[in-house]
Amino acid sequence: MKHKSILVALIAIPLSLAAPPVAAQDGSALSVTLPEGLTKSQLGKRDMQVIAVQAMLDRTNHSPGVIDGYMGGNTRRAIEAYRSNNDLPAGDGIDDALLKSLQDAQSGSVFTTYTLTEDDVSGPFYDIPSGFAEQADLERVGYKNAQEMLAERFHMDQKFFSALNPNADLGKAGQKIVVISKGDGAVSGTITRIEVRKDAGEVAALDAEGNELATYPATIGSGEFPSPSGSMTVNAIAAEANYTFDPDDQKWGPDKTFVIPAGPNNPIGGVWIDLGKDGYGIHGSPDPQLIGKTTSHGCVRLTNWDARALARAVSQGVKVEFV
Repeated sequence: MKHKSILVALIAIPLSLAAPPVAAQDGSALSVTLPEGLTKSQLGKRDMQVIAVQAMLDRTNHSPGVIDGYMGGNTRRAIEAYRSNNDLPAGDGIDDALLKSLQDAQSGSVFTTYTLTEDDVSGPFYDIPSGFAEQADLERVGYKNAQEMLAERFHMDQKFFSALNPNADLGKAGQKIVVISKGDGAVSGTITRIEVRKDAGEVAALDAEGNELATYPATIGSGEFPSPSGSMTVNAIAAEANYTFDPDDQKWGPDKTFVIPAGPNNPIGGVWIDLGKDGYGIHGSPDPQLIGKTTSHGCVRLTNWDARALARAVSQGVKVEFV
């Protein structure tokens, strides 16, 4: 299937008084100025310091999952992983040491602006039915609308995206919007082993010396459909994967086989890292905000952007250990 190239017009907001949405340490707090025209009341109970920390963690490959401005379990997991990998005191809270380390490791603003292109506004977008039979009839299980597409592209919760852009016309090319200055997902080093950490709800990518190159929040199995134990191997990688439901391989769902076409809203988010055992893999999700908060049918779910980052960095034959 041919795919249109998408022109990404990112304009970094300069670090100046004229455009002040940058992070700066102030005592034990992180001071973040809102983009021009946005008020604190529009963000509700979201915490500006948490927004900044989530954005910076996203750029260090210790993913907080969906960036939403709330201090939840996925953000705490990412903080704990970052601390462990940067010789900081153990813990999952925000303090001076964490803030200084994050800011020493990177530069740039928390927010940036993005200009919508013709490709962005034209889609195509899809009405996604809930049933497998109806989804199987679609050409692609793509994004439902521009908001969903853009929020996922910039690793953001949709409600947070809307709060930052309450009056934006997402159907208009040339419209400027405010988004998070996210990481690119590139993993430095060579992944030789993946650990799926069930108790922590985490997937970690490690090199030959055992260094953690990246960590991601994950939904890992359930009581009824537990993920396996022991070791597997990356058998294949599909960045644009169909989803096949076969009732002979499942203890849930309909009694007929359905093939759901590729796309970010199919049951595996369109990304599949096959682990060599029927039905088991590391994959994306059509509901990124639920990662780490629900259960799966035995597989390992990541956000689509984390699944794509891992799929780009891993290779066939890499060992996967369930611990």
